[in-house]
Amino acid sequence: MQRLHHRDSIPEALRGAIIALGNFDGFHLGHQRVAEEAIEWARAQGRPAIVATFDPHPVRHFRPDAPPFRLTTLDQRQELFGEAGAAAMLVFDFGDELASTSAEGFVDLLAGHLGAAGVVTGEDFSFGKGRSGNVEVLRDLGRARRMETRRVGPVSDAEEVVSSSRIRDALQEGDCPTATRLLTRPFAIRGEVIHGDKRGRELGYPTANLELGQYLRPKFGIYAVTARLPDGREVKGAANLGTRPQFDPPKELLEPYFFDFDGDLYGQEVEVALHHFIRPEAKFDSLDALVAQMEADCAQARELLE
Repeated sequence: MQRLHHRDSIPEALRGAIIALGNFDGFHLGHQRVAEEAIEWARAQGRPAIVATFDPHPVRHFRPDAPPFRLTTLDQRQELFGEAGAAAMLVFDFGDELASTSAEGFVDLLAGHLGAAGVVTGEDFSFGKGRSGNVEVLRDLGRARRMETRRVGPVSDAEEVVSSSRIRDALQEGDCPTATRLLTRPFAIRGEVIHGDKRGRELGYPTANLELGQYLRPKFGIYAVTARLPDGREVKGAANLGTRPQFDPPKELLEPYFFDFDGDLYGQEVEVALHHFIRPEAKFDSLDALVAQMEADCAQARELLE
């Protein structure tokens, strides 16, 4: 699957594509419905399908001091878009230039430079300087440029509309089942395994430490997790996500301990999926008490993951 950027020259084979347009952070049920509409439309007309996203997220551009909130990295989104059936991922590199582009200029970019034959968005999509464009503006401007527009309405479950905000709220409450249901997969943090201070190894629970980067901070605590290793294997484990209150200095990390695993993962990329929240972080009176609790956490995680 190809990754394109909006300033790139579009390969001839991808011109005339149907583009699913949105931020798509998380690629949840609602996002998947937009992509599905674009992919089905493209197949019906014998055209390629492209899923577009914005990076960095426009919120990060306009509010650089906003706390981390990402649900997926670009690499994760590219894999998800490919699994959905898209031929390529198009990244709109969001900076001053794109932020100052008028609504008409953005449609010119889609229809002219990118050569889109059609665009599919959610009904609340906005674009252009000052968010001056909406789906109606996109349809009207696109029609004059021989580019069709379709919109997809909100997707709801039994409770309310599916949204990235709702997923973030669930994760910050430690509600993994709700996040998993809305995402259609567990929330997963991907990163390179870094060297730590070896505290876990000294206690008999060696961990593969990952920095959290721009990911949303779920509720700090202990989780039952699975992980995809570089060789494709999936392993189960228990992880501490937070600041390690037992040790100084505090540092935000995801520290998974993988059951029945013995190997060196330093410098390699792993993806750790959060399945169940077990308990909040805590500071114990002694290391013996901490180890006893870690043993109980692992036993509970094994049971939950069965």
